[in-house]
Amino acid sequence: MSERRDGSGARDPDEERRYHVDGELVPASGATVSVEDRGFAYGDAAFETLRAYGGEVFRWDAHAARLADTCETLGLDHGLTDADLKARIDETLAANDFRDAYVKLSISRGVQPGTLDPQPEVDPTVVVIAKLLPRGGVDSAPVHDGPAALQTTKTRKPASRALPADAKTHNYLNGILARLELRVTGADEALMLDPDGNVAEGATSNFFFADGTALKTPSLDGPILPGVTRRAVIEIAEAEGIPVEEGTYAPDAVREADEVFLTNSTWEIRPVATVDGIAVDGDGEGVEGPLTALLSRLFDRRVEERYYEGERL
Repeated sequence: MSERRDGSGARDPDEERRYHVDGELVPASGATVSVEDRGFAYGDAAFETLRAYGGEVFRWDAHAARLADTCETLGLDHGLTDADLKARIDETLAANDFRDAYVKLSISRGVQPGTLDPQPEVDPTVVVIAKLLPRGGVDSAPVHDGPAALQTTKTRKPASRALPADAKTHNYLNGILARLELRVTGADEALMLDPDGNVAEGATSNFFFADGTALKTPSLDGPILPGVTRRAVIEIAEAEGIPVEEGTYAPDAVREADEVFLTNSTWEIRPVATVDGIAVDGDGEGVEGPLTALLSRLFDRRVEERYYEGERL
């Protein structure tokens, strides 16, 4: 059943979303997996969070490549092509009449005997869920609730040799523990450090900062997830001749920065107002810095051109 909207574009609350589960479109209330599924039992599953603009997934090829890398790390040979996975996403968007949406694609090893050792024979569980988001592009309303408060947490990112940082899996305990710490201060996102005490990333985001010399972000040599939006921002900055530096940074470098912002597929580019209670812009107003504002505008323009055929340009 398609998602209906009234004249304001609001979703009809009586209509139930439809999800894609193992090749079938089902009502959200009936979208279930087995309690013996390894994704549930052990977090033994890969996933990608994506954003659809104008009915098309943002940078699908990059997401598909990262998903393939995660599955290779897990030794999960699911036997599905990128085209098949993309078709399931497209079918989910179409079934809900979603043009602008949050999308999550998950692939687990499926149901296997209740032992830790994965079996070579795989009958994967594949799930696609989607939720309506506002239109993106030029003059769009941000999904986030304004500039973020960033808080350094005691919970750190493990070394990649312990838990591969470039593998996006259902095992999100590290980020959950970091987010739990934020309850004390009410901050929006965790600033997580690596085992050596250098800044790494947020619980669900990459971050950038500027200090008047360059746009800086932690290097992928550390325990950093290679974010798709992170890569897009770097490409935009380089195309504009903005110096970009990927390196290793102490927390003070971020606290003393002129501008700080976060990136992920849902937030796109989210400015940061405070780091550990210290105002980034010096006055605590959370005003978006000039470089952050420029990159946000350029990001929106690229989305507008690519996914909305430049309707608002």
